[in-house]
Amino acid sequence: MTEIGRLLTAMITPFDEKGGVDYEQAKRLAKALLDSGSDGLVITGTTGEGPALSTDEKIRLYAEVKDAIGDRGAVIAGTTDNNTAASIELSSEAEAVGADALLLTVPAYNKPPQEGLYQHFKAIAKSSNLPCVLYNVTSRTSLNMTDETTLRLSEIDNIVGIKEAGSDLDQISRIIDGAPDGFKVWSGNDNETFSIMATGGYGVVSVLSHLVGSQIKQMMGYLLEGDVEKAAAEQRRLLPIFKVMFIVSNPIPLKHALNHIGFDVGNPRLPLVPLDSASADKVEKVMSKYTMDLPIPA
Repeated sequence: MTEIGRLLTAMITPFDEKGGVDYEQAKRLAKALLDSGSDGLVITGTTGEGPALSTDEKIRLYAEVKDAIGDRGAVIAGTTDNNTAASIELSSEAEAVGADALLLTVPAYNKPPQEGLYQHFKAIAKSSNLPCVLYNVTSRTSLNMTDETTLRLSEIDNIVGIKEAGSDLDQISRIIDGAPDGFKVWSGNDNETFSIMATGGYGVVSVLSHLVGSQIKQMMGYLLEGDVEKAAAEQRRLLPIFKVMFIVSNPIPLKHALNHIGFDVGNPRLPLVPLDSASADKVEKVMSKYTMDLPIPA
């Protein structure tokens, strides 16, 4: 089993001119992300427009990307929604085609109580042999999974960590402090990576690693070496590009940015739309101040 590393990229899903998944470009992107610092890839998550993909498209993406990168990096499959039975089924399919781990996202819309979250994630994890990473993203789901629930789930053998995007550093600190040995906490927001890792977190599931992956990895390296001042300076330097890529809903600005630098990933699928011209100008202005790390195919 490929190790789930510290710098994971929440990979976008490239589409062709007709709006179909461009599997060849997805494979090229996966390799380029590993070449620019990523240790693994989250496929069909929020940034990957998972809600806009069919089940067959998701399964093929897991298989194609894993085949392309082999053991160079982990494929973490975003297999869950607010339907527990369907999440179990897709998780099984992901395991069958070679995914290395599962990303289990707090369900949106039906807003289960904390006991419902516990039972939902327990059922999915118990159905799979793969390591599972929880995902708390309050801004998307309007529901916070509490640290108490996360710590209960951390006692399940194959639940190995959490991507925390709730932006509650007190809660995140309690998870880091109370979790069993080996349970990892990844920042779910690029602008919080320094703070979470400085508190004892393990890494980040990054969006901006599409563009500045090597630079993010360098910042993390400084922190791991104990050079807090250099790490903090790098985090501050990167903050403007972290922020501008969320000027509207992710991954709209990111897809524009990738197309802008010559890595064609197509437009988002409805209900997302291409970036408006005023926002595009702001994104490109900030991008011009940075070196882009992603290798562009010839």
